[in-house]
Amino acid sequence: MDIVSRINSRLSHLRPSEQKVAKFILSDLSFAASASINEISDRAGVSHASITRLARALACKNVRELKMLLAQSAAVGERFISNKPVKKKDIPAIYQAIHEILDLNTGLISDEAVQKASLLATQAGHVLIFGVGGGSTVMAQECHHRLFRLEVKSNPYSDPMLMRMTASTVNKNDVVICLSLSGVSPDVKASALIAKEYGAHVIAICPRGELATIADVHLPITTQEADYIFKPSASRYVMLAAIDILASEIAVRNQRKSREKLRRLKHHLDEHRKGSDRLPLGD
Repeated sequence: MDIVSRINSRLSHLRPSEQKVAKFILSDLSFAASASINEISDRAGVSHASITRLARALACKNVRELKMLLAQSAAVGERFISNKPVKKKDIPAIYQAIHEILDLNTGLISDEAVQKASLLATQAGHVLIFGVGGGSTVMAQECHHRLFRLEVKSNPYSDPMLMRMTASTVNKNDVVICLSLSGVSPDVKASALIAKEYGAHVIAICPRGELATIADVHLPITTQEADYIFKPSASRYVMLAAIDILASEIAVRNQRKSREKLRRLKHHLDEHRKGSDRLPLGD
């Protein structure tokens, strides 16, 4: 359990002087993490012994460990800890955040990189798509949904063990598409490296970072998180746009085959829905 949760869960069971220190710590994590024991005791109005007892009550070896854990929690950011009321964002602000992040990424992916990635994907016998976590798991499925209709045999994976297992079964010149909104995804990176051992090519859609460095082709994205923590991240729209860019290039490059698959798909969907011929293609 992180130290902030630990303090909150045990607060009512602490001695009055320990509660005083705990409440002071919660009010200013950054200060408590960096201040000396003298500074904390002066600001909280308690003795040194009260701070030492609090550390033990929170299952810390000593005050030094308590401060180390406080520093880790402070690094997450005050906006996740503060109890100040937050006003909800209006609906137009949601659209504006999406618009801003897409504008920020416009032109970041080069035509050369997209062409190289699309060539690898269309020539591959099999495309594996790796993405873990809330956003990238969904995007791995979405990427698969774009590719199967374009004569590209693909499968998405988000379970770390399955990613490693499937990575070990690739053939030479197969492709692994790695998705990560952070650019730091140890399970995805480890699985991609396994696939590279057996001759697969790696396409990474992620910010610059560890994952990008091992990719044969990097389609870069950049993220921008706001202080308003109650809205889902707008950055996932950037990854969706990057997937669409790649899928569009693959469709054109593979158009002789993909056109027929799209025609069949459209025929049977329209037969099922009996709707307008301009309804979305399978969505």
